[in-house]
Amino acid sequence: MTRSILIVIPTLNEARTIDGVLSALSQDLPRDAITTFVVADGGSNDGTADRVAARPGVHLLHNQKRIQSAAVNLAAATLGRDVDVLIRCDAHAVYPPGFVRKLVESLDRTGADAVVVPMDSVGYGCVQRATAWVSDTPVGSGGSAHRGGRRSGFVDHGHHAAFRMASFRRVGGYDETFAHNEDAELDCRQRALGAKIYLDADVRLEYHPRNTLRGLWKQYTGYGRGRSRTVRRHPGSMRARQLAVPLHVAFSTVALLLAAWVPWLVLWPAAYAAVLAAVSVALAARHRSTCGLLAGPAAFVMHTAWALGFFEGMLSLREREWRPEAATPLWDSAAVGGLHD
Repeated sequence: MTRSILIVIPTLNEARTIDGVLSALSQDLPRDAITTFVVADGGSNDGTADRVAARPGVHLLHNQKRIQSAAVNLAAATLGRDVDVLIRCDAHAVYPPGFVRKLVESLDRTGADAVVVPMDSVGYGCVQRATAWVSDTPVGSGGSAHRGGRRSGFVDHGHHAAFRMASFRRVGGYDETFAHNEDAELDCRQRALGAKIYLDADVRLEYHPRNTLRGLWKQYTGYGRGRSRTVRRHPGSMRARQLAVPLHVAFSTVALLLAAWVPWLVLWPAAYAAVLAAVSVALAARHRSTCGLLAGPAAFVMHTAWALGFFEGMLSLREREWRPEAATPLWDSAAVGGLHD
């Protein structure tokens, strides 16, 4: 039986990478499938839309809401009426040949409703390389299975790759009020409705992290804010490794403030600094590059920005607990915006 696959790539100023991503994803596609490529652009001003429009066979959608969650929903609602499989891809990642085919095979083999994949972080400049190296260590990711993990199995969450469209529609798609952490929030709703999520460690992609500490700070602040919403909407969804980050930052701050009166409290932030220094030296030695010495500062930025974003979100944002009976299917008629072939 011929199946249909919708491949969605949200973009915003991705002229440098979009051609390579489209070319890589087009290689070794499933033979028994009708495959449709969609780029949902959030208003790029670097020529991304022009490059996409010049490629035959690729649909271009104008994503007026700009964010990724809205981009995928828009594509699903506009072109996904009769689609069997929805695949979400990022324009700043590197995909191996056969990526789409392997995802579909994984859905068939496991019977999962969604397949997620590990990300292997890579970089080029010093900051980006250091961030990539530390991201795939327990210090950088807390042992998250989809951050360089090597073990396949059913999981609570992972980097989004493939969905059975029926499941994606039933759960209502992404929540478009989420600019960050929309993937984890969707996974909570999927599991609440009985869906199964499978991490396939044999289907991997390369991810390019932010190339400046300032950009990394902004990114992880957003991640923390997003997680604060998810944990209140879905109580019990926060894991110990995630809770450890804000608790560590809070305790370290209190320890430094009270160190003049209780000197031994400084041992905690001092031990943390020593761990970051040791990781920096170890990564510099492993990769034979002084860029590794920036791994500790990168990890510090990720931890601190995430925690501060989480605290800020907990204090300033309001969220109502979500229940399965509140699930609203993603309506095809909800599609808005222009479509250009």
